[in-house]
Amino acid sequence: MTGKFADALTAEPGGSPATPEGARAGLEGTLAEILAGILHTERVPADSHFFDELGADSLVMAHFCARVRKRGDLPPVSMKDIYEHPTISSLAVAIEDAVLEDAAPALAGPPGSAPVEAAAPARRGQYVLCGTLQLVFFLGYAWIVALVGAWAYGWISDGSGLADIYLRAALFGGAAFLVLCTVPILAKWVLIGRWKPQRIRIWSLGYVRFWIVKTLIRSNPLALVGAGSPLYVLYLRALGAKVGPGAAIFTTHVPVCTDLLTIGAGTVIRKDAFFQCYRAEAGWIETGAVTIGRDAFIGEKTVLDINSALGDGAQIGHASALYSGQAIPDGQRWHGSPAQPTEVNYLRVGPARCGRLRRVQFCALALLFVFFLYLPLIEGGLYLLLTGLPSLDRLLQPGSSAITSPDLYLDALVISGVLFFALVLGGLAFVLTVPRVLNLFLKPGAVYPLYGFHDRIHRMIARITGVKFFTHLFGDSSYIVWYMRWLGYDLSQVEQTGSNFGTEVGHETPYLSTIGSGTMVADGLSMMNADFSSTSFRVSRVSVGPQNFVGNNIAYPAGGRTGANCLLATKAMIPLDGEIREGVGLLGSPPFEIPRSVERDSRFDHLRTGDELHGRLHAKNRYNL
Repeated sequence: MTGKFADALTAEPGGSPATPEGARAGLEGTLAEILAGILHTERVPADSHFFDELGADSLVMAHFCARVRKRGDLPPVSMKDIYEHPTISSLAVAIEDAVLEDAAPALAGPPGSAPVEAAAPARRGQYVLCGTLQLVFFLGYAWIVALVGAWAYGWISDGSGLADIYLRAALFGGAAFLVLCTVPILAKWVLIGRWKPQRIRIWSLGYVRFWIVKTLIRSNPLALVGAGSPLYVLYLRALGAKVGPGAAIFTTHVPVCTDLLTIGAGTVIRKDAFFQCYRAEAGWIETGAVTIGRDAFIGEKTVLDINSALGDGAQIGHASALYSGQAIPDGQRWHGSPAQPTEVNYLRVGPARCGRLRRVQFCALALLFVFFLYLPLIEGGLYLLLTGLPSLDRLLQPGSSAITSPDLYLDALVISGVLFFALVLGGLAFVLTVPRVLNLFLKPGAVYPLYGFHDRIHRMIARITGVKFFTHLFGDSSYIVWYMRWLGYDLSQVEQTGSNFGTEVGHETPYLSTIGSGTMVADGLSMMNADFSSTSFRVSRVSVGPQNFVGNNIAYPAGGRTGANCLLATKAMIPLDGEIREGVGLLGSPPFEIPRSVERDSRFDHLRTGDELHGRLHAKNRYNL
């Protein structure tokens, strides 16, 4: 601990004008002054309870913590410290003890690298040049794609008969797919070569190269269709990552500085995990290594910062973070942000037989579907659409002047309206029926091998029912609860709030997802219905209790130990051990208990029932739809 306050506490009597007692009194006065400014009051008594007597709430105290962190002469204070020491005097004592003992991670802050010196502000010319180069790259790439697409349309339309058109569409689609997969890999090796630990100044020419490579590798079709399959592992290896055999990587967040990434054999990485091998700080892009050992496990919505590591057989739980400089030893289990040791076992499903032949067959079948079904349907469907509208077909002919014809725009308006509503209704019927049939082949609690028949069925259910269009269409209106119920969620008796799920709700199967009556879900809820090892998976029911408030970006696993009347704060970790929590709030990762409600929660009770509620719901639905 450094700073004026630490110097005062450790000073010898008579050796400094400040004494430990004086430093504590000064600290109390400073903290009270900061809180008084936030509460807009003249004085805050040192022994007054933040919540019970001063009327503060978690938002006010979060503001207080932010103000304290901005003071260079004070140690940082966390929300956990606030709830454990809810008066100015007790908080000051805790800070004093932490400084003297140098043994309070929450007060001293998480481990990390030394502060980075801020880069000098970029000149306007640098900023404009960077933006111009990015725009030129985008327009050039789009122009090439449009040019090739126009040529492909002409070539496909020259086919004689449906069979010839299908073959041409399949051939062009397959070639285009291979090119789109290869270009990002070539661009990485040509523009960057091998990534190494370094700092890249933002808005520089080096940053432009970084941005181009990042954009291309994240738009690679393999990043979209290959996540969770051995194809994705091959893609990372082609980019320079060192990935051992049998690793199962389900996240779609593609790492950028792949030469700095090491993943051991048999490791499991859940979806929505981040390990980018770079971070932006103080005007720099800083790159660094991320090292993951053999048979490791990384939970959902977990972040691995640069210069972090997991040993062989190590685990890090859901909604956790491994800070720069942290390393989990072999065989240990950690969770939280920053991560700390735990006894919870996050690898909750046993292995199954899953050999190399099964993986090869899975990849081959996936590519066959792409080459001979999905791409021909897209290309052929576009051809049939354009040829079905004479005015649109004439537009594509050389020397055509149809673009000036009003008939073109009338036809386009009519056909786009018909197609949109037909696709919406047809797509909705497909999403609500086909996955229900597929679900008959999966048995909750059964352990299935990866990359087999049941795995493919599970992936199809997740992808079809997880179509973002419909959650975005209904998600900001009260109709979302009906859509989720039709989809397969068990919602008990819904108490309508107008935004029960938001637009980013996710799951692995809706048919094993239960939300209790009266529960409000903010946005970004992920129902973790499936447990994975590197060779197997199992689906289980996930149940969120009644009368809960679920904050943003919550990963709720099967077996979560929360019950009725809980407040699950934004990004809070859901506990998998201990007693079932009821009537409390959970904040942080690992979570700690806070009061379930505060006075602010009843401020809008008059809007929860009656004509006022119905009128506002109708107005909200009209606005959002």
